[in-house]
Amino acid sequence: MRRKRVYIETYGCQMNKADSEIIKAVLSASGYSMTAVPERADVILLNTCSVREHAEQRVLGRISQLRQLKLENPGLILGVVGCMAQKMGKELIGEGSGVNLIAGPDSYRRLPGLLETSNNGSSIDLGLDPEEVYSGINPRREDKVKAWVPIMRGCDKFCSYCVVPYLRGRERSRPADEILEEVKALAEQGHKEVTLLGQNVNSYKDGATDFADLLRSIDETTCIQRVRFLTSHPKDMSQKVLHAINESKSLCEHIHLPLQSGSSRILARMNRGYNKEQYLQLIRLIREIIRGVSISTDIIVGFPGETEEDFQETLDVVKEVGFDSAFTYKYSPRKGTRAYEFEDDVPPEEKQERLERLICLQRKISASKNQSLVGSRQEVLIEGRNRKGTTLGRTRTDKPVALQNDSELTPGDIVEVEIIGSTSATLIGCATSPLNHP
Repeated sequence: MRRKRVYIETYGCQMNKADSEIIKAVLSASGYSMTAVPERADVILLNTCSVREHAEQRVLGRISQLRQLKLENPGLILGVVGCMAQKMGKELIGEGSGVNLIAGPDSYRRLPGLLETSNNGSSIDLGLDPEEVYSGINPRREDKVKAWVPIMRGCDKFCSYCVVPYLRGRERSRPADEILEEVKALAEQGHKEVTLLGQNVNSYKDGATDFADLLRSIDETTCIQRVRFLTSHPKDMSQKVLHAINESKSLCEHIHLPLQSGSSRILARMNRGYNKEQYLQLIRLIREIIRGVSISTDIIVGFPGETEEDFQETLDVVKEVGFDSAFTYKYSPRKGTRAYEFEDDVPPEEKQERLERLICLQRKISASKNQSLVGSRQEVLIEGRNRKGTTLGRTRTDKPVALQNDSELTPGDIVEVEIIGSTSATLIGCATSPLNHP
């Protein structure tokens, strides 16, 4: 009998991408095979994000597109999993929707049974498990150079705009020894870089082992060459973590530190737990301890109550910090959050105008930061090629690099690169000598 084929599309953050690797492992162990072509699939799963309205609208549009495949193949199972499934639940299984499986972020172990049930109707599993960290599952990874390694799930911060604590549950950490064994195995398999994932990695805790201890253990007991992590909450970033980065060979000199707003008044409404001055003080501390560090951030514009003066404070902080890059978003209300009860009083056109001003400022800063590196030599990990055939890599400080002389370079090579040009988004370089080969 032919193995049933599964096609998975992933929307949203790195945690969702890591979850898709877990789903693939669970289903492969139950006899399913994977396909990259939805038209060939017996099962289509959309692994979804619900952090912003735009992500949900993309998924709803995709469901409408895939409905045609259901008409052509009535036996096709169309499932929605992840945060959007947890948030919308039965709303997704409406008459004519085509969706007949719904599973939340803690239900992936049960997917084989849910698929069996879906053969004769619809299946829904939205149970949140306060103990689930998917221990004992070896994710099915496609990338042979870099790997996502979730170290914890859930969040306890309850920022007023964020649905994550309600959809993914409270914080729980994976055992440290299990994480260490996974990273060791990845290094032995030839992976050069791992990114440790959590909604707030700084609050990781396994007994007496905190996040800084985990970082040092990975550096001291594994052969992995690069370690990154996402995401840090400013309130919980400790000097102990910063010193671990500075004193460890494998930990990359890059920190993603969400700002969200430069206005202390808006930060309080967001329930972020810090003010502008505390954030700026932390930035100064980071740069004092970690030489050559790059810092990226997240910023929301148009939060309820944000005035032009509040937004100007955000621009002022962006100028003062000089972020290497920033992910910028317009606020969108999320049902179930505290901010959903606030009046969404910033007009859409004003949100868009502020976003464009912020993006323009950040592009200038990023261009200046990158231009300052022209003439320097950087350690670059080769990641692959783009559609035009250009070899791409990344510095330890997380800056993308497009290489010009690349005929002998392959993914996984670590080379010294002379930076000969730049844009606001990319460095341009020429490899000068190999530092390491896989």
